[in-house]
Amino acid sequence: MSFKVFIDGAEGTTGLQLKTRLSAHGGVTILEIDPELRKDASERKKLINQSDVTFLCLPDKAAEEAVGLVENPDTVVIDASTAHRTAEGWAYGFPELSRSRREAIASSKRIANPGCHATGFIAAVYPLVALGIAGRDYPFCCHSVTGYSGGGKKMISEYEAPVRDAFLDSPRQYGLSLKHKHLPEMQAVTGISSPPVFNPIVADFYSGMAVSVPIHTRLLEKRLTLSEMFDALSEFYRESELIRVCKAPESGFLPANEVAKTCRLNLYVMGNDAQMTLCSVFDNLGKGASGAAVQNMNIALGLPETAYLEEGDKLL
Repeated sequence: MSFKVFIDGAEGTTGLQLKTRLSAHGGVTILEIDPELRKDASERKKLINQSDVTFLCLPDKAAEEAVGLVENPDTVVIDASTAHRTAEGWAYGFPELSRSRREAIASSKRIANPGCHATGFIAAVYPLVALGIAGRDYPFCCHSVTGYSGGGKKMISEYEAPVRDAFLDSPRQYGLSLKHKHLPEMQAVTGISSPPVFNPIVADFYSGMAVSVPIHTRLLEKRLTLSEMFDALSEFYRESELIRVCKAPESGFLPANEVAKTCRLNLYVMGNDAQMTLCSVFDNLGKGASGAAVQNMNIALGLPETAYLEEGDKLL
C-alpha cells in the first residue's frame, strides 16, 4: 500500500529533509505542489485533504492557518512548528516517554513534533521526574550546543557565505532573555514546576547538538550513584529503538555532531556520585526534526517505527 504524503512548506530545512528521507523509499507518494501555487490556500487545501499524512513545516501562524484547511477526517497532521506542542487535543510526538504517549500518537490525527532543544532536555529530565528521582521543583538548568542548520535557510547562508562576520567563527549564545520558544514544552511535558534556566548556543558546524543537564545529587528526591543513574535511565529506555543510554566516552571528549545524519539519540550519564551531567547527543535535523516527524508518521500509520529512517543497516 502506498501512502500519500503532502509536505506543506517543503522549501524549508525540515521540509527538504523530509522530502529527501521519503523520496528514497517506496511505499510513499509525495503530493507535489506547483511552485507558483505553494502559497495558494485552495491548492494547498486540495493536497492536504488528498493526503494520508500532511507535514506542516511552516511558521507558527501559517501552521495554525493550515490546520483550518483540513476537512478530511482521516488526514493525519504532523506539525513541525511550535504552534501546537502544548495545545489541547494534540499528541506530543515523543513516543519513547511512555506507553500512553505512544498510543496517543498511534490513534491521533493531530501530532505535534517536538522542538530540537526540547527533545534533548526532555529525554534527560522526563525519566527523572516520572521515576521520582527528581522532584517537580528541582531547579533544572540546561546548556545546548547546536549546529547552525537549526537556524534555517537564513542562518545557513550566513555561515556558508564566502565572506562572513568574524563573530560566526565563535560559538554564540542566544535566547538571552531566557524566553526561548521551546521552554513551554520543556516544562509542560516533563511536568516540572518552572521552566529550566536555558542557555542555547549555536556554533560553526552544520548539524548535531549536545543538550546538557547538570545534576546535584544532593538535591534529588532519590540520591542515586552515577552507576545507579545509568541503570535507571537504561531501564527506562530499554525498549527504545532510537535512544541509547551511554557512559562517558573514554576519550574524555563528547562531540555534538557524534550522530549527525542519523535519527539516533545518545543519552550520556557522566560525572560522579555528587555531581552528574546528563547529555543528549543527536542530530537537530534528525531526531530533533525530520527524523522524529517520520518516526511519528510511522507510528500513526501502523508501520514499523524505523521505516523510511534506514539505509541498509544504518539509521539515517
